[in-house]
Amino acid sequence: MTMVTRAGRALAGLALGIPSALIELLFLLAAAPALAVPRARRHVFAAAVRLADAEMWRLSLLGDADVSGYDGRRAVRYLLWRWPVGVLGGLVLVLLVTGIGVGTQLAWRWGRGEPFDGMEPTVPLAFYFAVAGLVLLFLEIMGLVGLVTLERWVARRALTPSSTELLERRITELAETRAGIVTAVDQERRRIERDLHDGVQQRLVALAMLIGRARRGRAPELLDELLRQAHDEARAALGDLREVAWRVYPAGLDSLGLRDALAGVAERAGMAVTVHYGLAERLAGQVETAAYFVVCEAVTNAAKHAAAGAVTVEIFKEGTVVVVRTRDDGRGGADPSGGGLSGLARRVAALDGRFHVDSPPGGPTTVTAELPCG
Repeated sequence: MTMVTRAGRALAGLALGIPSALIELLFLLAAAPALAVPRARRHVFAAAVRLADAEMWRLSLLGDADVSGYDGRRAVRYLLWRWPVGVLGGLVLVLLVTGIGVGTQLAWRWGRGEPFDGMEPTVPLAFYFAVAGLVLLFLEIMGLVGLVTLERWVARRALTPSSTELLERRITELAETRAGIVTAVDQERRRIERDLHDGVQQRLVALAMLIGRARRGRAPELLDELLRQAHDEARAALGDLREVAWRVYPAGLDSLGLRDALAGVAERAGMAVTVHYGLAERLAGQVETAAYFVVCEAVTNAAKHAAAGAVTVEIFKEGTVVVVRTRDDGRGGADPSGGGLSGLARRVAALDGRFHVDSPPGGPTTVTAELPCG
């Protein structure tokens, strides 16, 4: 965008600020009595937010004010601060138009050898008006620049939370994250206990019974069959125990890294899992662990609940954020509030990341985690 285009957009934004200031003043005068009525207050706040949204569009002509997420109270406060700025902008623009008009008339009349306001065109007068005009033009340009700065400052000051509000919001987020982590760890502990009790323990009991029957057996052919069954149960128990150990913490992450750990997930999935790994360097330990569990849980859900036949895993970096995305061709309908997915959301939130599940009925299901790593 050229300088001329930016200047034209800024002038257009300031010009639009004149009627918007009048509209905001009329709105505040009309809404002031309604603010005293609780039932009407939310309608006033909603209308103030819409006016503030329109102002944000106008401010985009002046440059990005980087303001969003304001509520009705802040919108009303912004309108209170903003309308005098709009009136000031109108006065500055009137001075600009008046100066251009007077200068044009002066140049036109003196150029034709005619007097202007009783003054004959002479060299000293022409030099005097030229210098005065340049000084006034410089002051007018500085006034416009200052007005643009004032418009953006008022928007940020009135619409964005104060440092105290940001601190309180951050404390609330940390408290919620801590509670979420405690809940996620408790759920994981219960699931591990359930897996040990219903899986590994039951297989070990069956193994002990088979060995006991083998010790009491008399027929050689029965003894061979019991030993074969005991061997199968021992292998199954080892497999279950290995699965539980990987759920607690995948030891391969430390020794092999995330890429090889995910390759292990793909091998054990029992279906086609394609991993597109786009990272050039290793991540921090907690980020690697979170990424691993996101993929592991998504693949497990796709196999057990979505009847998927294939899963695609993508891991890449966007700026200072690592994006972990899994997409399956299953029947969809995954519940983000379920134990596994909600636990993942809390794990990602603990790292100030974002977690999203898109799973319409009929599929496909896409699970995305964005993990800050900068």
